[in-house]
Amino acid sequence: MNPLPEARPQEVLLFTLERQRYGLPVEDVRELVRAARLTPLPQAPDVVEGLLNLRGELLPVLDLRRRFRHAARPLSPMDHFIVAHAGPRPVALRVDRAEGLHVIAANEWDASPRELPGVGYVAGVAKLPDGLVLVHDLRSFLSEAEALQLDTALGARPEPA
Repeated sequence: MNPLPEARPQEVLLFTLERQRYGLPVEDVRELVRAARLTPLPQAPDVVEGLLNLRGELLPVLDLRRRFRHAARPLSPMDHFIVAHAGPRPVALRVDRAEGLHVIAANEWDASPRELPGVGYVAGVAKLPDGLVLVHDLRSFLSEAEALQLDTALGARPEPA
């Protein structure tokens, strides 16, 4: 994902996790689906919650709660999966609720947080009338070591029957 340009509006998908709102650039989002049972993926990095079988495509589900230091919570039928691209890799993100699309105007965008130390995975902040929303950069969500570990785990999984 390229950082949101300062000069033109950009659409983001807003979602909530633990009553906090986040965003993803719409060009990184493929679709939304209701939560479904996950299959454990042995040897996967801690940030991978399991595998989702979406119409025959096996997608690693990234655990945003763990990454953002929220308490773990069992999967609920009310949860949503955001199917997106983390760079070239298709993934699913489990969120409490997908809220919908929002167009961020140039005057609502602040790219400076991505320059601060310790603010990983963030492309910038949307300053909306009802609060701030961190817009995430999925390309930086997995470290290189996590991506390699995930590739190994996906390669070692047994083929579905």
